Amino acid sequence: MSEKMTCMPFGQLMEWVLTEHRTKGTVFGVHRPYTADPSSKMEIFGRKLETPIGPAAGPNTQLAQNIIASYYAGARFFELKTVQKMDGEELAACINRPCILAEDECYNCEWSTELYVPQAMGEYIKAWFILHVMAKEFGLGDPDGFQFNISVGYDLAGIKEPKMDAFIENMKEAKDTDVFQECRQWLLAHTDLFEKVTEADIEAIPSNICNSATISTLHGCPPNEIESIANHLYREKHLNTFIKCNPTLLGYEFARKTLDDMGYDYIAFGDFHFLDDLQYEDAVPMLRRLQALADELGLSFGVKITNTFPVDVRRNELPSEEMYMSGKSLFPLSIALAAKLSRDFDGKLRIAYSGGADYYNIDRITGCGVWPVTVATTILKPGGYQRFSQMADKIMKQGMKEWKGIDVEALEQLAADARTDKHHLKNIKPLPNRKSDQEVPLLNCFTAPCQEGCPIHQDIPNYVELAGEGRYADALRIILEKNALPFITGTLCAHNCMYKCTRNFYEESVNIRGTKLLAAQNGYDTVIGEIRAGEKNGKKAAVVGGGPAGIASAYFLARAGASVTVFEKEAKLGGVIRYVIPGFRISDEAIDKDISFIEQMGVEIKTNTEITSVGELKSKGYDAVILAAGANVPGAVRLTKGETVNALKFLAEYKANNGNVDLGKNVVVVGGGNTAMDTARAAKRTKGVEHVSLVYRRTKRYMPAAEEELLEVLEEGIELRELLTPFSHEDGKLFCRKMQLGEMDASGRASVTETDEIVAIPADTVIAAVGEKVPVQFYERNGIHVNERGRAKLNPATLETNLPGIYLAGDGAGGAATIVEAIRDAQIVAKAILGMDVVRNQDVSGSNEECFAKKGILAESREADKESDRCLNCSRVCENCVDVCPNRANISIRVPGMEMNQIIHVDYMCNECGNCRSFCPYVSAPYKDKFTLFANEADMAESQNDGFAVIDAASKTCKVRFLGTITDCKADDPSDKLYEGLRRLICAVIDDYGYLLKITQ
Repeated sequence: MSEKMTCMPFGQLMEWVLTEHRTKGTVFGVHRPYTADPSSKMEIFGRKLETPIGPAAGPNTQLAQNIIASYYAGARFFELKTVQKMDGEELAACINRPCILAEDECYNCEWSTELYVPQAMGEYIKAWFILHVMAKEFGLGDPDGFQFNISVGYDLAGIKEPKMDAFIENMKEAKDTDVFQECRQWLLAHTDLFEKVTEADIEAIPSNICNSATISTLHGCPPNEIESIANHLYREKHLNTFIKCNPTLLGYEFARKTLDDMGYDYIAFGDFHFLDDLQYEDAVPMLRRLQALADELGLSFGVKITNTFPVDVRRNELPSEEMYMSGKSLFPLSIALAAKLSRDFDGKLRIAYSGGADYYNIDRITGCGVWPVTVATTILKPGGYQRFSQMADKIMKQGMKEWKGIDVEALEQLAADARTDKHHLKNIKPLPNRKSDQEVPLLNCFTAPCQEGCPIHQDIPNYVELAGEGRYADALRIILEKNALPFITGTLCAHNCMYKCTRNFYEESVNIRGTKLLAAQNGYDTVIGEIRAGEKNGKKAAVVGGGPAGIASAYFLARAGASVTVFEKEAKLGGVIRYVIPGFRISDEAIDKDISFIEQMGVEIKTNTEITSVGELKSKGYDAVILAAGANVPGAVRLTKGETVNALKFLAEYKANNGNVDLGKNVVVVGGGNTAMDTARAAKRTKGVEHVSLVYRRTKRYMPAAEEELLEVLEEGIELRELLTPFSHEDGKLFCRKMQLGEMDASGRASVTETDEIVAIPADTVIAAVGEKVPVQFYERNGIHVNERGRAKLNPATLETNLPGIYLAGDGAGGAATIVEAIRDAQIVAKAILGMDVVRNQDVSGSNEECFAKKGILAESREADKESDRCLNCSRVCENCVDVCPNRANISIRVPGMEMNQIIHVDYMCNECGNCRSFCPYVSAPYKDKFTLFANEADMAESQNDGFAVIDAASKTCKVRFLGTITDCKADDPSDKLYEGLRRLICAVIDDYGYLLKITQ
């Protein structure tokens, strides 16, 4: 049943809006209403318009509740979802699901309404009435301050069919339709529900719903067909008319080069649609003829830019062969077409816009005179419909003028800027997987993805909030609870937390790493004096290796009361961080401050001491020995001729000699990881070096290095040589075989194969940065068992080796790892040795109100006073699935006695678009995996979801499917076998959300 949406009766919709607003202060999950400025005097098509923005024809205008939520948030121009002769079940059967993917640029494989045409009309008329009521009752603006625009397609014969003709006529004048009369009579019969809306207000709701149409045609529709539809709408229907134009008007070469230059070279499309669609040289005269006809008839004419841009499915994005691209990658094409047409029409052609509009460009679009503007992709992301509020505020603060034409020069500048605007460029690296590997639980699912993504699960929202309040010492105390190296991780951490941050779906991650460093720098002087070792517990431990894993192991053990000695073969602690990582990355002072924490605890530190026998060391009375010696065996690039220099060896020499290393003039670094980036940057700074090349066998998109480190390399003028595999170094040159990318594997990484082409690169020195290996021989000499890959065999729960009391931590445990993973290992080992937890979790910080105040507000780091203003505190309130559902089918439920709101999925409102799956932080799809409310038992039988159907609300009798088994349930009976949490959730729905059940009545 899931994909079959059920239209709610008008009474249910109206009661839902009024009750939710009265009891929760929200409307269909939108928290902040937009109140229009009464002084706004915009008009289009002879009617008022309070803001020039709204939802585009698509998933956000298919049902009445979608339109209602948009209006409450600030939308005032509604391009209703396209209707055509194919509708209902026939059309729904043609849509592959899931049909929306909006993680970054957006793709979809859905098209016109999945309702029957009369149902679609009913949804639009119901929404028309409710918006008029909300305007007055909630004080949101002028009841006549918004407009509906119908979108019709796809050919003239279809538009002339009786059901389509009736749709158009009834949307022009609805007073004789059953649904109009039903809505009107219900309101008149329930005037007692309103505080401000009167009987006269209801009587005054106009019946001429729509006086404008947008023509939507399929790709390949000939120009004479498009013109015939427009003539029909003008001469027969007397409608103001816009024609949707496609980016294919720009030509294949322009589109391909633009997207390639902006990093979208992986988006696949051929020239078929460019050759088959309307051609620019045919479009211009047609548009001139239609403009003349509109002028003759006293009607408005314009173009809607743009319609869909079809691309091929190549990476299993959606279950289809072709999909439609939108969002940030469509913007440079759409705005270029707008500029081109505006130039050719001297700014006199009216343009309605859609195609990648969002908060960051909408003021410039409307400022050029291009409006109304409708959006889809931006409101399909977290924040959802609430994003309209910020966009409306920005536009109206700028001020809107009466339309007298388009500022062509400004629009052309906007089009030029779009091709280099960071908001529309593709990231240089593929987006990381932002999901956890856990399934979403039925209850208590709110989680902070940053915290879950951190190997040591730091209490990130807590310390970000404290740092924002200027309470740096308190923030540092929380950091130190789980993180022994705040200065090092605040500078060098691989920050998986930031990759997982929900804020990425808004604009960019909260700067978690930078906030940690800020807290460490400003809180250190206060906190360092408080650091103490724990009460002695009689445990004695030796740590071999003074790098991150060794320091962290000593920290957690000593803090818990163990006596700890660290053995380090170098003169100081710090390991690779001190002796290899270049000084331009991290200072010795920062390293020393992290070491000072264990010094304060009284940890004994023995430097210039190399341990060769683990057994001998343990025999000196240590209960446990932790080997934290790192992965220090150099990796190598095999060449048929010539030699390479190991990257770690070079970096150590570079640091020891302040960059005075003899490398010659031309240096080539081979590798694609973070060590390769450090190596290339250090080589660039080395005395005598004139040119540095970085060679990698794939393209930069597939490099394992962090994106910011790769960008730093490119910014410093280091030449990136992609798709090359070296095989010989001779006569001052590195010879490489040219590679080519093949098909992508399931992970999205392209395969690579050799070609016959040889490339020679000037190279006095070749440095290999291809990974280090664990010290297998050391392990074997000491009786530690290793596997066929040379890695020690460990108990994964404790990291203990086959030798009792001997543990591994850091790179030496499982191969090259991150600093924070070394800290994680230290926690695991300390817990195993002591037999107790060594860290504590913090209580969830913040309030629901603070969380909701930030939703839907885009603000980059440079725009915010502090990062806490940007942190969404997802462990307090997540609700991504609620935000992004176009149909509002995921509902946040307050359950008495439960600290966290609960999420239920409403089956009858869902069409399985799959958008919530993209943004759920779990490896789950809420529309399938959350506890589901069914309208009735029949609907439950057609679904596999766990959930419930209310049989009798008064007695709280339900049918429940749990773990795949359907049983009878009396939700308020403590002896019922359904567990208490789900019973309380069902009771809350029945008691406090009765409007959800009205569809069953």
